[in-house]
Parts: sequence; C-alpha cells; structure tokens
Amino acid sequence: MGALANFLKGLTLAEFFAAMRVTGLHFFGPKVTVQYPEERIPQSPRFRGLHALRRYANGEERCIGCQLCEAACPAACITIETAPRADDTRRTTRYDIDLFKCVYCGFCEEACPTDAIVLTRTYEWCYLKRGNGEEIIHKDQLLGNGDRLETQIARDREVEARYR
Repeated sequence: MGALANFLKGLTLAEFFAAMRVTGLHFFGPKVTVQYPEERIPQSPRFRGLHALRRYANGEERCIGCQLCEAACPAACITIETAPRADDTRRTTRYDIDLFKCVYCGFCEEACPTDAIVLTRTYEWCYLKRGNGEEIIHKDQLLGNGDRLETQIARDREVEARYR
C-alpha cells in the first residue's frame, strides 16, 4: 500500500508543487538581504574587532608594560617588550599583535589593569598578501587606532558599565 501511494505522489508531482508553494511564499515575501556598502546592520557595543591602544587625557599612553595581556592571550599573538624610563616607570618599547593568530576573544582587554588595550567595533580591514608582515599590527598603529577611535571607545565603555 505504501509503494502505491508513493508512486501516485510521484505521478501527480504533489511534492514538487508543495516545494514550489514554499518557494513562491518566500519569493514574494519581504526581503532580508542587506545591501552592505550602502546599508549597515545594527552592531552591538560589545562587538570585538580591531585592536587599539588608548592614551590618558594628557597624551601619555596607558600601557605600563605589565604583560598581563600577553599572558592571558590563548593564541599567543601578542608580543611585548618593555624598558624603564627616566622617571623609573616601565613602558612598552614594542607592542605587536599578529592579527592572523588572534581569535578576538577579548581576554587581553579583560586582563589589562589600566584599560590600555581595547577591541574596537572596527571590522573593515584587509590584507592583500600573506606572509609579508602586513598582518602584524605594531605599537604606533595601535596608538593611531586608539587616537582615531577614542570617542567611540569612551562611548562603548559607558554602555559596558551599564551592563555590569
């Protein structure tokens, strides 16, 4: 009996018309496609994207070279070298992040006692060649990201404080 029913279903193309009905409902329904360069979807303030190093209001960099972010990084993508300054404080001389290794987990951000390293909401960057060192972001680039995006970072910090 089951074989005869399956044969009749195939002969009448019932499954085909059921599939076409579903296709037709979605074809004429509302569209969900976002035309990316012109339209943007809302982004969470907790989004983790490109890294940045922040500065204090007086222009001094926040990073004290404690290397907690380097220790907390599960991908071991952060390299830090420090040196003492004339006023007996320690600052970084080298702060490199390999963006190909980074998993954007945010552990470096959580480990930092001075809120120096942050992950911004920037997600639009690319590299044209692999292996030429372009994927490693250096201290001056990180500080530039922080200077350029400081208003957005401060605004996101205020929103983050409301969540906690």
